[in-house]
Amino acid sequence: MRYNAYSAYFREKFGTRVQKLSVDGGFGCPNRDGRCGTGGCTFCTNEAFNPSYCRRVATITEQLDEGIAFHRHRYRSAPVYLAYFQAYSNTYAPLEVLRERYDEALRHEGVVGLVVGTRPDCVDPPVLDLLAEYAQKCYVAVEYGIESCYDRTLNAINRGHDFACTQRAIRASAQRGLPVGGHLILGLPGESRDDLMAEMDLINELPLTTVKFHQLQILRGTTMEQQYRDKSFREALLQFSLDEYIALVCDLLERLRPDLVVERLAGEVPPRYQACPERSFRRGDGRLLRNEEIPALVEAELERRGSRQGSRYSQPHNNQTITI
Repeated sequence: MRYNAYSAYFREKFGTRVQKLSVDGGFGCPNRDGRCGTGGCTFCTNEAFNPSYCRRVATITEQLDEGIAFHRHRYRSAPVYLAYFQAYSNTYAPLEVLRERYDEALRHEGVVGLVVGTRPDCVDPPVLDLLAEYAQKCYVAVEYGIESCYDRTLNAINRGHDFACTQRAIRASAQRGLPVGGHLILGLPGESRDDLMAEMDLINELPLTTVKFHQLQILRGTTMEQQYRDKSFREALLQFSLDEYIALVCDLLERLRPDLVVERLAGEVPPRYQACPERSFRRGDGRLLRNEEIPALVEAELERRGSRQGSRYSQPHNNQTITI
């Protein structure tokens, strides 16, 4: 492939196909409970990103059982699984609670590791040391919602922390030998195409292992849905046709560090959560484009260009270490 794909990363690491199983561990969010804010990020409704088998009312073991059954029915089965603590902030609890829930997931037959999704402001040295302890026994990765590298954007979306917090968390995680993932939303309010291009230089300077790209989606029940009713807000957002989005992703990949593993190129939520279905990607015949169709389109565009990930990458001039 012309970019460093997540599936190939795991085949190299485990020697076989690996499936992530989403888990709702019952954690909360400091941007909702008042610790750093209320109401959450303006774009967020967490339920939209959880698969159907990921239910807070079920135990972690039950969710993993249902996840394995779901994937065996719908997709190719995998011989090994990673428990993906995805919903909300999965390091936001006392250490004994984290240990109890991570242990339950790892006791499940077939689960060979953890992927822990969280916020940069929800880790401290004891939490990272706990994850590093688990990493001595199995695969453990931590995944941070970066969303944007610009403080003005983070303020506008009520994120509750700045980019310096993100930098500290990523560097502190990598210093402990943990694979670190980062999630970016493309097209947040106030960001231009040039901003997104420049953002790749900031991402390249961080000791990330994996990265996810996700186009901005306007979801029901969010603050951003209310903002979207204002014409000036709508007109200030980047608008992507399918072809424009594929071209943008390819431009970003060309600037991305060649060793970074690309886990995802676009996001997808069920139509019932979409407040603005006109922003969804559609093919020429009008049907909705599934998330898994995007990689082939990106690969075809890179091939058409005679290009690949990192073809326009520039080595950063400094690699400052920040300790949390």
